[in-house]
Amino acid sequence: MNSNTSTVANKSVLLGLVKLMRPHQWIKNGFVFAPLLFTGLFLDLVAVGQALLAFMLFSLAAAATYVVNDLKDIEQDKQHPVKSLKRPLASGLVKPLQAKQLLVGLYAILLTGFWFQPAVMGVIVGYLLLNVAYSYYLKHQPVLDIFTIAIGFVLRVYAGAMAIAVPVSSLMFVTTLCLALFLASIKRRQELLQTNQQGRKVLALYSVTLIDRYAEISATGALLFYSLFVMNVHPELMVTIPFVLFGLFRYWYLSEMLGEGESPTEALMTDHQLLLTVVAWVGVCIWALWPAGGL
Repeated sequence: MNSNTSTVANKSVLLGLVKLMRPHQWIKNGFVFAPLLFTGLFLDLVAVGQALLAFMLFSLAAAATYVVNDLKDIEQDKQHPVKSLKRPLASGLVKPLQAKQLLVGLYAILLTGFWFQPAVMGVIVGYLLLNVAYSYYLKHQPVLDIFTIAIGFVLRVYAGAMAIAVPVSSLMFVTTLCLALFLASIKRRQELLQTNQQGRKVLALYSVTLIDRYAEISATGALLFYSLFVMNVHPELMVTIPFVLFGLFRYWYLSEMLGEGESPTEALMTDHQLLLTVVAWVGVCIWALWPAGGL
């Protein structure tokens, strides 16, 4: 009986450690594949392999940042209506010592990445340092917190370019930044509405009206710069602009009317229309850029 109890407890802790790394959030690392898509190198098996490796390394790095963040925010997360139940550390499913051991293991695995993709690992080191600064300081600074989240997405695109050794259009960087600012703004908006300024100190320094303005500016910027990117670099992708526009509209609808948006990943995976839009956009991009194009 004791053996069975111990086995169940071990499985529970293992599950908690997996949840602590938030593998469902790794879909955000899909931004790594943007350079592969827009260069048309998705037909090159070597390039695909390098992009996949970069994706895996970035996912490990993201997992490490989640562990660091949750270790730092145990007490705040306990005050959050959702995080107090879902976060392994806040709920008590995983002990801090176990989380620290996991973190050491993740860093050890990441070190091997320097052997395979040193350029990508250089970007990832920057990402890790940025997120440490975020966890301990930047997340408490209004505006800087939103920009820090957004820069993480830009670094993903840059890592993807480093993985396959291609240049990236400045318009792609600005488009990514604006889109990420939109997602980060909506995330803060939903946190503010759902927690009433509890669980994250920086929320007290925002208002819903202000964040709505941030979201409007960044969404407009994302659409504008994506359109400029398409018209100047890939005119054959003009047909994808309506998909981007619909995606922005749909995401805003989910946020405003259905109360979603605190987690972009969950919104994407649970809303069939949004998921279908993203899949269709990728499919049309591949069709339009077949065979190889250029950034």
